[in-house]
Amino acid sequence: MVLQVHPLQKKLTVTWEPLPADFILPDDPVENIQQPSLAAALTDALGSSGRIQPQMLIGSNFGLVATVNKKIVVKAPDWLYVPQVQPVAADVIRRSYTPNLEGAAVAVVMEFLSDTEGGELSVRSTPPYGKLYFYEQILKVPTYVTYDPYEPSLEVRCLQNGQYILQQADVNGRFWIPELELFLGIWYGERLCQTTNWLRWWDREGNLLLWSSEQAEQERRRAEQEHQRAEQERQRAEQERQRADILAAKLRELNIDPDAIA
Repeated sequence: MVLQVHPLQKKLTVTWEPLPADFILPDDPVENIQQPSLAAALTDALGSSGRIQPQMLIGSNFGLVATVNKKIVVKAPDWLYVPQVQPVAADVIRRSYTPNLEGAAVAVVMEFLSDTEGGELSVRSTPPYGKLYFYEQILKVPTYVTYDPYEPSLEVRCLQNGQYILQQADVNGRFWIPELELFLGIWYGERLCQTTNWLRWWDREGNLLLWSSEQAEQERRRAEQEHQRAEQERQRAEQERQRADILAAKLRELNIDPDAIA
């Protein structure tokens, strides 16, 4: 992770141009095996709670495009959220996203920390632009999240007066993400046989948004409990029937018609 000092900045001219069809997008491999899992878990919880709508764009390692001083710049955050994008034709695959041209501005980006040069907190203001500088000064993303699952360490920066300001966690160690109206925090546990420090969502009331696997397990337990209750009711009904049969037999031994008593 590299934090660089702002050099003398050249004036930026940022435009939002269509990406040429023959433009080769970067295809860098992820820097550790946890990155795809962390991103997938964040998206999974949003989907399971019904918070993903068709007009949204939520992606992982997906290229965000800007034209800076007439040169195309692409950065692919580990996770991103755009609230409103223009639809593409059914036979078209969205290769990248250019804010303000294809839809709304990017609302949230996340980077899972690495030790590579030009890292997640780089403010390099000349090509290749540092990630923090790119999100802050070029895309102007309102919320920038950086996370190191091995520390674990979670930092949230919000754009205020053109600069990122580091936010303070609440008493639960969570951060309010206004664009999603959810809290974001660290949760240690298992998902898909992987036990680690996950990033997870909580709603305003402090309820954890469940993953689809947790919802399925919850439904399985609920169905099992319903089955157990139904079985208990069946057994009680059977016991009542047996007691009624025994009583009826005793009444008949006394030459009393049980049906007449009923």
